[in-house]
Amino acid sequence: MAGIVSYGGYIPLLRLDRGTVFFANAWMNPALFAVAQGERSMANWDEDSVTMAVEASRDCLRGFDKGKVDALYLASLSFPFQDRQNAGIVSTALNLKDAVETADFAASMRAGGSALLAGLNAVKSGEYETALVVAADKRRTKSAFFHEMWFGDGAASVLLGNKNVIAEIKGSYTVSYDFVDHFKGIDKQYDYFWEERWARDEGYNKIAVQAIDGLLKKTKTAGADIARFVMPCVFSREPVSVAKKFGIEKDKVADNMHKVCGETGTAHSLVMLVAALQDAKPGDKILLVAFGQGASAVLLEVTPEITKLKPRKGVKGCLAERKEEKNYLKYLTFNNLVVQENGMRAEGDWKTALSALYRKRKMLLGLVGGKCTKCNTPQFPKSDFCVNPECGALHSQEDFEYADLGGKIKTWSSDLLTYCVDPPAHYGMIEFDEGGQFMCDFTDHVTGNVDVGMPVKMVFRIKNIDTARGFTRYFWKAKPIYAKGQEG
Repeated sequence: MAGIVSYGGYIPLLRLDRGTVFFANAWMNPALFAVAQGERSMANWDEDSVTMAVEASRDCLRGFDKGKVDALYLASLSFPFQDRQNAGIVSTALNLKDAVETADFAASMRAGGSALLAGLNAVKSGEYETALVVAADKRRTKSAFFHEMWFGDGAASVLLGNKNVIAEIKGSYTVSYDFVDHFKGIDKQYDYFWEERWARDEGYNKIAVQAIDGLLKKTKTAGADIARFVMPCVFSREPVSVAKKFGIEKDKVADNMHKVCGETGTAHSLVMLVAALQDAKPGDKILLVAFGQGASAVLLEVTPEITKLKPRKGVKGCLAERKEEKNYLKYLTFNNLVVQENGMRAEGDWKTALSALYRKRKMLLGLVGGKCTKCNTPQFPKSDFCVNPECGALHSQEDFEYADLGGKIKTWSSDLLTYCVDPPAHYGMIEFDEGGQFMCDFTDHVTGNVDVGMPVKMVFRIKNIDTARGFTRYFWKAKPIYAKGQEG
């Protein structure tokens, strides 16, 4: 039995109130009011598709032996690198084993579904025991346009395998067409879209319908047996219309999450699937559709194993944690949609020594320090000598992962002089619960609500971007943990 063994999700903490977008742009485009309800997820300035993929995967892998992951497939339409494998960055940040296959999937809104099927085929063939599939997107759009309202940022991840399956994949059916409802040229920053009715009438109502029809016939399943119909589409009526053709009732159609998140690009099929799994019960049949240059339809059946899976934060948990953002200019700044003078302090040379990055990859991307085998003292970074003055052993340290350890703020500073995209910069000393200290930047904090002793967790984020060379540098930051309602 092959299928989903675990799942995870990640939606950024920030939520942009669509009303602020409308009021800022109503003078030139009053039609924005039609889609100005609710809020959309908004990545922080130090988040991108790679960092969100890492967080979704950490949620998915919680409690599992990472050493058994044989493949990692990453899908995105907003990769930070064109010629550097982005899945390789995620794999290193997760501290997966070296003998892991990694691959990027891109160039279609269907890429998330394609990565899912590739992972499934890998475990069904017996080539791999487990495959981690993750999709993430930070969608960049022109301002004052419907797309700015429709789209959101986020990621989702599933672990595939043949043991302890929580949702068996009963079958899939794919059709492929060079159907272009939108595209982005190689030297362009934004997508170009054809008329909406083209995507609705010729795309969803013919191509997606063909894939669903093929799947139901292949698996000998009736539409009335479907407990949850998952088809991402910014036009909320289309999934209902398509489902009706197969006898799937309206209340079985999954919400497209427009009011609480927005569509997260090629990640959205997995984002909606993870949200559906969080509410699923044994015996439920879930029909998933991924659309783009054709369509893939996948049928899953939830098993009793889902009741044994330890709770994940998932998509719903992330949506429950939110920080409202009403500063539209901040959104434009975080997405490089406005040219600003950042001052001389922003003129640093962030050139990365690629040789040092490779040699120190475990420390820099994986947050791996050391632990003395003689006195059990952990320390970061790992070094030749133990820092314990009563030990001082030489070459006694083994690798010790800090990324999943909790900690508290020991000292901290708020700095308005140093350059930061979202000032004031916050940084300080973290003391881990299991020992060891770490000087780092803070992120997702609330200015005026940071204090000594606050609990923190480590998150993988952008350190800075070398704009002269186009290189994104990543590192780990401390995120204060606030009680519900205190996020800002």
